[in-house]
Amino acid sequence: MNIQLMQVNNDKRMSSREIAELCDKRHEHVCRDIELVNKDYESEGLPKIGETHYYNEQNGQRYRQYELTEMQCLDLVSGYSRPLRFRINRRWVELERRAQSNSPVVAMPDFTNPVTAARAWADELEAKQVVQAQLTIAQPKINHYDNVVERAGLLNATQVAQKVRLSAVAMNKILDELGVYNKAVKRSRVFQQWFIDKGLGEVKQTDQGYSQAMFTKRGEAWIIERLISEGVA
Repeated sequence: MNIQLMQVNNDKRMSSREIAELCDKRHEHVCRDIELVNKDYESEGLPKIGETHYYNEQNGQRYRQYELTEMQCLDLVSGYSRPLRFRINRRWVELERRAQSNSPVVAMPDFTNPVTAARAWADELEAKQVVQAQLTIAQPKINHYDNVVERAGLLNATQVAQKVRLSAVAMNKILDELGVYNKAVKRSRVFQQWFIDKGLGEVKQTDQGYSQAMFTKRGEAWIIERLISEGVA
């Protein structure tokens, strides 16, 4: 995998093709997700993710792709699973380090000059304040995508139980015995950490702010297989 940052108007970008490769997703699906993000950007008055094209040397065709800044990448993958977000975050850090190692040496301000030193300090403080303000604005939307919006492909207990002709209550009782749920949490059903780490389920929030255990497609297959082996389904 040969993934590199692009430089566009002094702003580093990552392409949607590279994001698809990192996240093991079809490029067309990543483009679909980007279009949804662009709709939210438009409603919030934010600049949209830019569309461009790349040339496929194998067949001589041109295909569309998007070029995302680091902030746009974070906005996009905030709706993906934690492991996929981890890949993107670490890839950005790695590529930033490579870019810095190849950058020309920048002359440091003359800190013996009080005026120059004060200007450099003010510029640095202003830059930090801008970044912090952007993160503060983006955080509610990131939390909303992470906890509520991104439920595509997730199933609740009732949906999974229907596949094996059980009620959600009956299935959850069996899953309790299999150690899927954390019994220390009394008010709602929460998965054990091992179940989440295996990519079998995620805990989301309802619009009312309650936690809800949701199963992935992989989790659904795991449950059906276990119930069959247990002679229940």
